[in-house]
Amino acid sequence: MYALHVNRREVFVVSRLRVIDMDRRDCCGAAPATWENPAYPGHGDWSMLGAGGCGAMAVHVDATPVRFDVAIPGELLTRLTWRNRRGQTRGLKHVVEGRLESSVSLQGFYRLTPEAACELAEVVGSSVP
Repeated sequence: MYALHVNRREVFVVSRLRVIDMDRRDCCGAAPATWENPAYPGHGDWSMLGAGGCGAMAVHVDATPVRFDVAIPGELLTRLTWRNRRGQTRGLKHVVEGRLESSVSLQGFYRLTPEAACELAEVVGSSVP
């Protein structure tokens, strides 16, 4: 999973996150005894993401440090593709001369194609200090 940010028509990789597991660990705290108790009291800081809500699951991830200086090259923007649940593939819209004119086609959660994921991994890998 990649967190992206758009600034002045450039797209940046903020962080790459890999899901490790969704099992309850010591960090999650005790399981709730009643429905009134928080589901994951050890993840109070993350409650806004659902870790403390009723029926939510804690997701443990391995992530790169958060950065705002890893720009995605303009030629790669034109090749980035996503696949929806029906198997349809689509690319970014509004890419002009390697710059993103409108971020509307980038907003949301999408599954990268394996090829696009590999190319983004190379961008992140080459920027690791």
